[in-house]
Amino acid sequence: MIEDKTPQRTTLSDLGEFGLISHLTKNFELKQPSTLKGIGDDAAVIDFKQKKAVISTDLLIEGVHFDLSYVPLKHLGYKSVMVNLSDIYAMNARATQITVSIAVSNRFPLEALEELYEGIRLACKLYDVDLIGGDTTSSTRGLIISITAIGEADEGDIVYRNGAKENDLMVVTGDLGGAYLGLQVLEREKAVFQVNPNSQPDLDMYSYIIERQLKPEARKDIPLLLKELDVKPTAMMDISDGLSSEILHICKQSNVGCRLYEDKIPLDPQVISTCEEFNLDSTTIALSGGEDYELLFTISQKDYDKIKGNPNLSVIGYITHKDTGKNLITRMGEPIEIIAKGWNALR
Repeated sequence: MIEDKTPQRTTLSDLGEFGLISHLTKNFELKQPSTLKGIGDDAAVIDFKQKKAVISTDLLIEGVHFDLSYVPLKHLGYKSVMVNLSDIYAMNARATQITVSIAVSNRFPLEALEELYEGIRLACKLYDVDLIGGDTTSSTRGLIISITAIGEADEGDIVYRNGAKENDLMVVTGDLGGAYLGLQVLEREKAVFQVNPNSQPDLDMYSYIIERQLKPEARKDIPLLLKELDVKPTAMMDISDGLSSEILHICKQSNVGCRLYEDKIPLDPQVISTCEEFNLDSTTIALSGGEDYELLFTISQKDYDKIKGNPNLSVIGYITHKDTGKNLITRMGEPIEIIAKGWNALR
């Protein structure tokens, strides 16, 4: 007897909206003491007592933000949570809950959404956040994911974008440019596959940058690290649209200028080698690539000794008076005006 290896395909209409939500969320556990009521009623109930609530939301649309020809659904679910948690950590807050809403076309069976939600569940488990609600509906244009992240913080700990002061140091976490280059490798291999479907890509030499694209990690550790070091940033935001865009946001909202040093921008060796292969300038990629989900922040110079030598943090420049402009200082010592060429959601 020949075994039928056809993948199971359960149509979503077989479950209905509430049956689908119940099925996809049955393995999610509530861990946060602030979650009084999660999924199962008309609304969730959260109690932060004396703390302030921090809320952010993002929308991911198939064909705009992701390409399912090379993005596994489990990875997409995980990444969609990271995109939102990163905004909470950029406020120097602790993420506690998320809501997830999806619009999905009839080409997706239940089994596909199970994969998506397995990625979401893994992110919730590793980052200690509760899934407390959301919505599902149909779509005529593929998959749409909307996630809202909720966090908490003491009022005195919250960091905004508008607090950078003259002579503050600019600091970034991790390294930059990897996510964009990972995307370039995946797009190249997709083009090769379209010409020759029998080709099998060898991606081992790009493992780090592909992971930076498909499975980024939000910097949950940084607010905790800064608290341990007794450092409160004067301004902070996450690097989602490219370093240059984020620096300009902080400068504009803080009404200051800056000097960013090209030779101080942290780059992974795989980023440098892949830039050489693609004939790309590594500084341009770090400035404009986006999707690294690292944190950019400013600190008072008196806190420099507290962060000096920490492998998670790199000082890349300093804040100046607004009249001096916003400049990149090249390796040759030449000032160049910083221009935002990163991701534009409406372009």
